[in-house]
Amino acid sequence: MDSIHIQGGVALQGKVRIQGSKNAALPVLAATLLTGDGSLIRNCPRIADVYAMVSLLKELGCSVYWQEKGLFIDSSTVRREEICSDAVTGMRSSLCLLGALIGRCGEVVMEHPGGCVIGRRPIDLHLTALEQMGVEFREKGAKLLAKADRLCGAHIILPFPSVGATENVVLAAVLAEGDTVLEGAALEPEIAALCQYLQCCGAEIDGVGTGQLVIRSGRKLYGTEFAIPADRIVAGTYLFGCIGAGGSVFLEDAPWEDMGAVLELAEHMGGRLYTSQEGVYVQAPNRPLAVDCIRTAPHPGFPTDLQSVALSVAAVAEGQSMIRETIFENRFRVVEDLRRMGARIEEQGVDVVRVHGVSKLHSAEVEARELRGGAALVVAGLMAQGETVVTGCQYINRGYENICRDFRELGARVTSA
Repeated sequence: MDSIHIQGGVALQGKVRIQGSKNAALPVLAATLLTGDGSLIRNCPRIADVYAMVSLLKELGCSVYWQEKGLFIDSSTVRREEICSDAVTGMRSSLCLLGALIGRCGEVVMEHPGGCVIGRRPIDLHLTALEQMGVEFREKGAKLLAKADRLCGAHIILPFPSVGATENVVLAAVLAEGDTVLEGAALEPEIAALCQYLQCCGAEIDGVGTGQLVIRSGRKLYGTEFAIPADRIVAGTYLFGCIGAGGSVFLEDAPWEDMGAVLELAEHMGGRLYTSQEGVYVQAPNRPLAVDCIRTAPHPGFPTDLQSVALSVAAVAEGQSMIRETIFENRFRVVEDLRRMGARIEEQGVDVVRVHGVSKLHSAEVEARELRGGAALVVAGLMAQGETVVTGCQYINRGYENICRDFRELGARVTSA
């Protein structure tokens, strides 16, 4: 899929099932390395980032293949700890292989990880935390070399609740000598999913879902069957798509328990929401309402991964909205393209924009430059008059199984080319 063509101005109606979570699946797949056994991962999303992780696991010697019920990984045959694949530099989440490989092999050599260009995203929190567990790091050209002759438990305090650093500490600590206490752990539900998978494999982890995790040592791990939870960011994308384009939709399996800040914002914008065990029903307002301030924050705050989508909806809201980005400094790269579609957005520094809502957007050819900004442009196309063309779809494919199919199920006129 090279481009997405959207005939906008159609209210959404119908039902769509929410796929498995990208941000939960990737660290769980990395964690399968620790078992030396076979695991069946159900509800694993078939997205570009998962395919890239599968390639990395195969390169390390794992047997990996898709079954009708999910993705099966046998890590009993891991035979190397050096990763040279281009998938590392193209996918930020490959960094979670660092903690898993140190735990399994005691050393790792890998390219510096990449991903979307949404800011500096330094890895110093990861390295500092792992150094406290006895890991030594060196740089050799573009490669990162990590080695631990003896991986030890430690008392680690994170100065910022980094999701990636939390994942790496948990992955390394499971097979370390001695217990690890991690304070300041990220609260994102994807961390809980990783811990729950490891618990199913025999690990003992206390404090799951809180800011203090205690990972007990001395537990033998084994393979298991585990279901990836639904993707709260995909659910939020489709929810805001309905708020902006109008109509009423049912988001089947949407994990509303983990979407408190998202649902609250949607209601402030005029949406009427109903939750049940089956998912979320959304009824859109005639026109979205502006919100005084949308501020991103670590969970349970409003997720940075949905800031661009919320910005698209704010562009057609009645009134003025301010959006403050506190996580990544380059999240406003989508502003230029939204302006081309008629949005009135005033930048007030690198981390704040003021949005003056317009009655409607118009079509344009725009380019996705990162994953979440690309999804935001698709949502903008749903709200625009005429045909919008979104290019750069390789970014969107990293997190959405089939965004065109899903919006078509909701009645949108969306095709890919």
